[in-house]
Amino acid sequence: MKVLMFGWEFPPHIAGGLGTACYGMVRGLAYHDVDVLFVMPSASGDEDERYAKIINASDIEASDVRLDHQEFLEKVKFLRVWSNIVPYVDPRDFSTLVEREKMAQAESFRINFKQKYKFSGKYGSNLMEEVVRYAMVGGTIATQQEFDVIHSHDWLTYMAGIAAKRVSGKPLVIHVHATEYDRSGENVNPDVFRLEKMGMEAADKVITVSNLTRNIVINKYGINPDKVVTVHNAVDFSGRDNLEIHRGVPEKVVTFLGRITYQKGPEYFIEAANKVLQKYPNVRFVMAGSGDLLNRSIRRVAKLGIATKFHFTGFLRGADVHKMFAFSDVYVMPSVSEPFGISPLEAMRTGVPSIISKQSGVAEVLKHSIKVDFWDIDAMADAIYALLKYPALSSMCSKKGLEEVNALKWNNAALKVKDVYLSTLK
Repeated sequence: MKVLMFGWEFPPHIAGGLGTACYGMVRGLAYHDVDVLFVMPSASGDEDERYAKIINASDIEASDVRLDHQEFLEKVKFLRVWSNIVPYVDPRDFSTLVEREKMAQAESFRINFKQKYKFSGKYGSNLMEEVVRYAMVGGTIATQQEFDVIHSHDWLTYMAGIAAKRVSGKPLVIHVHATEYDRSGENVNPDVFRLEKMGMEAADKVITVSNLTRNIVINKYGINPDKVVTVHNAVDFSGRDNLEIHRGVPEKVVTFLGRITYQKGPEYFIEAANKVLQKYPNVRFVMAGSGDLLNRSIRRVAKLGIATKFHFTGFLRGADVHKMFAFSDVYVMPSVSEPFGISPLEAMRTGVPSIISKQSGVAEVLKHSIKVDFWDIDAMADAIYALLKYPALSSMCSKKGLEEVNALKWNNAALKVKDVYLSTLK
């Protein structure tokens, strides 16, 4: 079986858990004799191709000898109207504006159709433009490659998956690692929501990373429950051997690792840290990551007067992540909404007892982590204090947690994904 897979990032160049999950998945699929063509916007050439062939979308000319731009647009109709239409016009003027917009975008598409586009592969201000152009390239790749199933990871790649399905007729599986409701609460970005819903509706099967996410897909997006399947993530065990760790501080270390954004709950971590320090001063808190709440978090730490006990490392990747876990005595994931959450698994694999929010998908599979509501900073502080103060509790959580995550392997998750593929081919 061969799968055309669309992703946005792949190790070693990652910005979060999505790239890590994609890598673990393709390794697991390779174990089960599934060949993967992994498409990404901007490959650097140093990606690990032992388990998947990497296709760099920036190297692909958005054209094919079998199709001209008009034929391609007819197959991939959703590319035609993308920019906002001026509101408050009468029906006749509205229709004129729509047709004018179609013509303008068709002309723009014609100009770019036989050209390569250099993707940044980032999450910048021109992200929507890159998403649309990625769909153009995705459709082109689908006319050039042989494959059985299409697999698209997260909303950034759904349009590419739909384009590939429309030009090839092959089944589409989309993988929901997070929804706009996770990222933005109820204040969803309507464009992102529309793309997510479009992908879910076009897919033959929808894979969600937790039952928490599955319920959101069904209830918020109106997707038929029969085609939504939960496959929990796992953890990659490589890269942790022969780590030499020399701690430079005598105090215990409590770590937050993730994007410093609303979704990840960094401000609750800071408030809980302040409470712990009032009772247990022999500890340091580390916030590893970057994001839009970083400056506000720094200011809050300074205002609370705990800056000498609180450290901001910036974004960590690869071996630095493993070292950070090895330095840690307690790991905390206080996410407001977390579709799954791989980082607690990585921490527990390193023997670090973990505290996770009840509002996370990983809470569905972990029994030997301490679970609290993200907003309950008193309960979070109590849990941190208990793991620092009572060695027996910490030792039990560390030992049992390690046994638990050792059973969560990507090979097992990938076998379930392969079964999803096979169900679309019947």
